[in-house]
Amino acid sequence: MYVKQEEGTDRRQFLGRSAAAGAGVLVGGSALGLAPSFAAAKAGGLSKGDREILIAAEIAEALAVTTYTGIVRHAPFFRRLAADDQGYLRAARQEEMSHYLLEKSVSGKPSPFTVFYYPHHMFRDAQTTLNVLVSLEDAFIAAYLVGVRDFSTRFLRETSARIMGIESDHRTLARVVGPGVAKKDGGPIEKITGIQGVAESVDPPNNNGYERTLGWKKISQAVAALTPFVDKKAAAKAGFDTSKHHHFHPFKPHLPSPLGSFSGH
Repeated sequence: MYVKQEEGTDRRQFLGRSAAAGAGVLVGGSALGLAPSFAAAKAGGLSKGDREILIAAEIAEALAVTTYTGIVRHAPFFRRLAADDQGYLRAARQEEMSHYLLEKSVSGKPSPFTVFYYPHHMFRDAQTTLNVLVSLEDAFIAAYLVGVRDFSTRFLRETSARIMGIESDHRTLARVVGPGVAKKDGGPIEKITGIQGVAESVDPPNNNGYERTLGWKKISQAVAALTPFVDKKAAAKAGFDTSKHHHFHPFKPHLPSPLGSFSGH
């Protein structure tokens, strides 16, 4: 699912709202019991660029949680997947929520966007859903790579890399799901189209030798790529279904393994 990025008024307004949210960020207290590395980053304060990246990441993670929630709770094809594929999708939902709360604990502000729009047939059609899911994971990977490069401290850069690695897992595992889609749901799905608009074979699912940067040099490019998902006018312009919207509902995550907790190990 390729999203064309344009420099229209909707995009400028969206970027403005996101920037305004970032500009008002204060370093707040954490409810997560953060590991020393992130605590040190908080103690040292955040630069303007740090705040902008964190707010963009929160928008992305809120969208990710909403997407995985929609799949697990509302997608008919989900119920006919193998148990391990269902487990991946459930675990990804927990992980994305953990990422969101971690970023919010550092920024001190929630995502400025909590209502999302999707292309037509999202959650009802397996091919559409997997195309969108892989597209979003493509975007998240590239966005966190911007953080790896542009965060002002090594603590933030390291954490950005650690989250990016999980988003890469999610992209690969989303591609693993394709062949397991039941015939009743249009499966098996052998090709999935990501953010670059190219239908790629799911064999092998781990088809990247290196993560794709999408050519993004600054975090505003990542924010712009998400515009149709959060702005109704931009959604309509992109051909999304604006008759339906989906709310982000935060929850307390439970990571799949104790080894997945935020630690230095």
